Amino acid sequence: MRLIVFVLNREELLERVLEAYVEVGVPGATILDSEGMGRFLTYEVPLFADFKEFMKGNKPYNKTILSVVRDDATLSRLREVLDEVCGGLDAPGTGILFSLPIDYAVGLVGEEAYDARPNQ
Repeated sequence: MRLIVFVLNREELLERVLEAYVEVGVPGATILDSEGMGRFLTYEVPLFADFKEFMKGNKPYNKTILSVVRDDATLSRLREVLDEVCGGLDAPGTGILFSLPIDYAVGLVGEEAYDARPNQ
């Protein structure tokens, strides 16, 4: 089981991204409003105000999407579809996609409790 974290920098693609999740069989996700450190430092910390020129063209806010998948095949397929929807995840300013292993989960809709922790 894996936690998928996708930080989408292009908010206008959110609906298409969520359609991609459903298309590959990810039934649910949590969407968080987020902002990058560069934007925060530039606009909220006076010491870094001179970086405003450097930040021109960058999107100030993004969406962070959290979801859980059971197998690596779903993760692999999601990566392919997101790459298509976003125009290439390797392109600057698109977003960041990564996953983390999950050793315990309970409360997932339609899933039994999952426990991969070693017996104690």
